[in-house]
Amino acid sequence: MPELHKHDLHKSDLRKRVLSYIGSRELIRAGDRVCVAVSAGADSVALLRLLLELRRELGIVLSVAHLNHNLRGAEADADASFVASLAAEYKLEFHGGSEDVANFAKKRSLSLEAAGRKLRYRFFGRLLRGGLVTRVATAHTADDQAETVLFRLLRGTGSRGLAGILPSRAAVIANHKSQIANGTIIRPLLSTRRADLRSYLRDLGQSWREDASNSDLSFARNRIRAELLPLLERDYNPSLVEVLASTAEIARAEEEFWDAELARLVPTVFSPSGRLRVPELLRQPPAVQRRLVRLAGRPAGFDPVEQVLDFARRGGRAERALPLPNGQAARFAAAELWFEAAPAEPARPAAYEYRLPVPGEVCIHELQRRITASVLSVQMAAQGYNPQQFLDPASLASELNIRNWRAGDRFRPLHSKSPRKLKELLQKIPASQRQVWPVAVSGDEIVWVRGLAVAHCRSARNTDQVVVISETTI
Repeated sequence: MPELHKHDLHKSDLRKRVLSYIGSRELIRAGDRVCVAVSAGADSVALLRLLLELRRELGIVLSVAHLNHNLRGAEADADASFVASLAAEYKLEFHGGSEDVANFAKKRSLSLEAAGRKLRYRFFGRLLRGGLVTRVATAHTADDQAETVLFRLLRGTGSRGLAGILPSRAAVIANHKSQIANGTIIRPLLSTRRADLRSYLRDLGQSWREDASNSDLSFARNRIRAELLPLLERDYNPSLVEVLASTAEIARAEEEFWDAELARLVPTVFSPSGRLRVPELLRQPPAVQRRLVRLAGRPAGFDPVEQVLDFARRGGRAERALPLPNGQAARFAAAELWFEAAPAEPARPAAYEYRLPVPGEVCIHELQRRITASVLSVQMAAQGYNPQQFLDPASLASELNIRNWRAGDRFRPLHSKSPRKLKELLQKIPASQRQVWPVAVSGDEIVWVRGLAVAHCRSARNTDQVVVISETTI
């Protein structure tokens, strides 16, 4: 028997590792119609070639899918043609699609990356729902897993986030409201390094296409891939990708355990109506409490979960509500806690801005008030006004801007130590009034806020005249 060449051994080893991973995670069953999602990049082309070699052993029927994102003009069209030609070369059915990702991102206020991912999985869901395929295989690698874990760790995450990319997941169908059976999206290369796939393709003489957007460092994930991971591998741990991939495996297994444990607790901790029984919730250890809260309402992030638990601990008899991010609210009544959509905030009145001469007056129609800037002698002003309302004329512009306060505004009232957010200073004002609360701006600085002492640095000291801002009804 002729001796195998080194690259033949490498190909054989790679095939065995991929086959072993597919078997250990039960990603494919004999008889499956597996559609390979091919972008034209090296990873997805390698996945297609590997599954072509393994299809008889796996007992599967292969097809190819490609979604054109229409983000790179002629380059994107060339990618689609490349994938269609590759499918034709191996006599595989080709499922092509096209979406305006940029327009979708704009309408949904998403990043291009998030919009593309959402549309890709919607496309896969349509293929699955139509019965054309039973599995869609994507080419996520061990490197992708490491990048995902690191990215989530930098943003802040728990063990569910550290589980990273799952070997399989359910696909959401086109209407976004239901799911197709779990495991329909599979990642057979999740334990395989990107470099091994490129080596495999070079040994085959198989070409692929490079996506220029993968080198765009304006994307955080690309910076992690091109800068952070190489730095950490070089200076801290050359096996970092494997370490992060192993961390994801550990976290995934622990999440599976927790899912089973929480299912056991549900009848005890949840009422028949699906509400959390607060006494039973608070008897659990902190780790279980947090997971039960997330199971009940999926509030995003550590801080909102802790706020909900603190809200539950306060107890009481009166019904209470806690607004949360993402349009949620937690409610408490009769020792039960549940989540619902937060009531919509009243529409914020239109912003206003008027010019106020010094001295002079202006009518603010949004307030139905007349605001006047008077220049008075100190003696006259002292007869009718609080000295904390005296502004130094020499420090003011000849015209002030009267406007409603805005998010991010900061103000330092007289005798205070430092500037504070106006949102905090006005928090006792009812929301309906607070939205149109007036301020006066000289240059770029707020010098007066209704109901507060004047700005510390613009207050009148040792002056013969002062400026006083007052209000009257129109």
